[in-house]
Amino acid sequence: MSRQASCQCGGFTATVAAEPAIVVMCHCTQCQRRSGVPLTVNTYFKKNDVKLAGDYRIFERPAPEGRKVYNYFCPTCGTTLGWRGDVRPDVFGVAAGCFADKSLPTPSVSIWEETMHPWVKLPGGMQHFPQAR
Repeated sequence: MSRQASCQCGGFTATVAAEPAIVVMCHCTQCQRRSGVPLTVNTYFKKNDVKLAGDYRIFERPAPEGRKVYNYFCPTCGTTLGWRGDVRPDVFGVAAGCFADKSLPTPSVSIWEETMHPWVKLPGGMQHFPQAR
C-alpha cells in the first residue's frame, strides 16, 4: 500500500510505503496550536517508510523532559505535514488530513484528554489517556 500526503499548495509531499502503525486523536495544546483546531488526527509510520519530497522547513520546539519535536512544514503555504520527536526517533508522524484519503484507518487512541475541549464527543471503541500513552 502506498499513500501520498501533501500540503495545500502541493509543493511538499510525503509518500508512505506502509499502513500506519497507529492512528491517534490528540487533544494536546501543542497540536491545537500547530493545526489551529481543537483536536488533531495523526498517523504514525516507521521513519524508513516515509519519503519526503519538495521544499520544506523544520521548526524545532521543546518537548517534555528536555527533548525536542521537529515539525516539517511547507515554506510556501505553511502546512505542517509531519513531525518527528526525540522520544521515538524511528517514527515519523503525518497529519491525517494531509492524505485527504477516506480509506485511512479510524483512530484507535485518544490522548491528552485532560486538555480536550468539553464539547468534543469521541467515537466508541477508543483507548483513552489523560496525557500521552
